[in-house]
Order: sequence, then structure tokens, then C-alpha cells
Amino acid sequence: MSKSIKSPAVDRLFDAILTLENKKECYNFFEDLCTINELQSLSQRFEVAQMLSEKRTYLEIAEKTGASTATISRVNRALNYGNDGYTLALKRL
Repeated sequence: MSKSIKSPAVDRLFDAILTLENKKECYNFFEDLCTINELQSLSQRFEVAQMLSEKRTYLEIAEKTGASTATISRVNRALNYGNDGYTLALKRL
């Protein structure tokens, strides 16, 4: 885990997220917490991660998701050198 994000405030946020029990509660919480653009960006990155794990090309991913090649590259770097967060979540789905 990256030491730069760990703090009591982030711990509290994650604790709150872990209390959510269904998609409706997630929608309500995240609509209050994030702007529409922030939520769309987060979901886009997760979609990019899934497509990269399926070995899709950058061009395919960019066309389907609208993500920039810079975003795709950042997600790819996280998949290859990150903390396996994307990989764990995708595996559990």
C-alpha cells in the first residue's frame, strides 16, 4: 500500500465504504461524495483495467471507453507495478 494515502481520514472513508450493503447504497453514497465527472473517471479506469486484463489493445480500449492513452498507460502501470488492487477486485467479480 502506498504510504502517501494512508491517514486516519482515508481509513474513516474506507470504513464508511465497507458499511455499504448494496448498489443503491453505493449510488447514494458516491453521488454525495463525488462529482459526476469524478465517478465517471473512476469507473472508466476500472473498465480500462478490465479490458487490459483481457489483453485488449490500447486502440480498442480508447475507442470503447473514451479514455486517453495517458490514462490507459497509468492503469496499465498500476496493473503491472501497483499493489494488485485492480487485479484483486477483478478476480473477485
